[in-house]
Amino acid sequence: MERNDNVATLLERETKSTIASWLRKVDAEPGIITVRLSDEDRCAHLPNIFRDLVARLRNPLTLGTRALISEAADDHGCLRRVQGYTPAMLVEESRMLQVSIFQTLQENLSDLDLSIVLTDVMTIADEVDSQLAQSMASYMFEASRDTEPIEA
Repeated sequence: MERNDNVATLLERETKSTIASWLRKVDAEPGIITVRLSDEDRCAHLPNIFRDLVARLRNPLTLGTRALISEAADDHGCLRRVQGYTPAMLVEESRMLQVSIFQTLQENLSDLDLSIVLTDVMTIADEVDSQLAQSMASYMFEASRDTEPIEA
């Protein structure tokens, strides 16, 4: 039976399994993301990212325009700085998220309306990259505050 779901509906339905897939990828690369965290702490930001991603898919912007500000992405960058992540770890985490999302789409391709999948894939890449940029900006802002001289 053909479902012809849209990508937003599929990602809503598969959020937990996609997060689990992402966590397996992170756990399989201990030399890349070396900060020890509980699964709960490592994944805490992902439900908000999926919420923002689904909202973006349902309310598309012209590709390449500035995405909406994400408080979750800002908080994520600050938190990862405190947790001891490096910028490279943030980038790797985001890369693994995109791979996990795209694998979810591939595994459920027969459920999707193929006429819009490519546009939605571009939107996903744009939104995840935008969230990464926002996380990195807050991470770097926090880093600059650590190096500011203390006034007497």
